[in-house]
Amino acid sequence: MKYWVGAFFAICLPFAAWGQSVAERLNDYPTAARADYVFACMATNGQSREMLERCSCSIDEIAAILPYERYVQAETVLSMRRVGGERMAVFKSAVMPETLVAELRRAQAEAEIVCF
Repeated sequence: MKYWVGAFFAICLPFAAWGQSVAERLNDYPTAARADYVFACMATNGQSREMLERCSCSIDEIAAILPYERYVQAETVLSMRRVGGERMAVFKSAVMPETLVAELRRAQAEAEIVCF
């Protein structure tokens, strides 16, 4: 019994420190952001009911792994990389943007394994 109590606090303490419940943390993506992801995913993979379910699963998995703020930052870096030019070089070579993109790529890879 002592083990369970200790394990419970070890798991829950970080979430309590954030001031959010697990449900709030896992549901911090706005509906519009989820819908945009699903529409783009379906445009790439097919407009079927099966793809709707898989793409919805994918964004849910990403949301469970990556907080929305980090998702937006990573998407911003990726869109800035597409622009090109000297001013955008920082988005291609700096450590922080690279870390953000790597986090997003890992979340996407895990979502692909689970959902596709």
